[in-house]
Amino acid sequence: MRLTKGLDFPARWPNQMGHTMHKITPFLWFDGKAEEAARFYTSIFKNSKIESITGMSATFQLEGQKFMALNGGPQFTFSPAISFFVNCETQAEVNEMWEKLSTGGEKGQCGWLKDKFGVSWQIIPSVLGEMLQDEDDEKSERVMQAMLQMGKIDIAGLRQAYEGIQ
Repeated sequence: MRLTKGLDFPARWPNQMGHTMHKITPFLWFDGKAEEAARFYTSIFKNSKIESITGMSATFQLEGQKFMALNGGPQFTFSPAISFFVNCETQAEVNEMWEKLSTGGEKGQCGWLKDKFGVSWQIIPSVLGEMLQDEDDEKSERVMQAMLQMGKIDIAGLRQAYEGIQ
């Protein structure tokens, strides 16, 4: 008997359907809530789907990235040492991701939050990276200071700091 029965382990080569699998797949350990977590996450991200659900695990995709969830029990919990970075293009997208992912969880500082399962997420507009990498050190420092004062990242506030508008 194979020990992996029921688990859909990722491969580096095309699977039976001819799809190339990711070489690295995040594997998340839940205390009996793998299916609930998979359904929660796929309800938030537009380009997502559940691939399979068994009594022990769930396999799903978010924005083309495959994830595996395991009903592993209470022995291990999540920590902010590992987080998922969500790159957002607009304030509306930041707002949507921030509100949906933090529902039942905990909102933090600088774009960080924990969802209701304890998984940490960073909800970050792409413009933040551009501003922080500006050649003008004063501009990037003002943006950094503004970001450090924010919970959910506010693009208008970042732009004001970048331009030196108080």
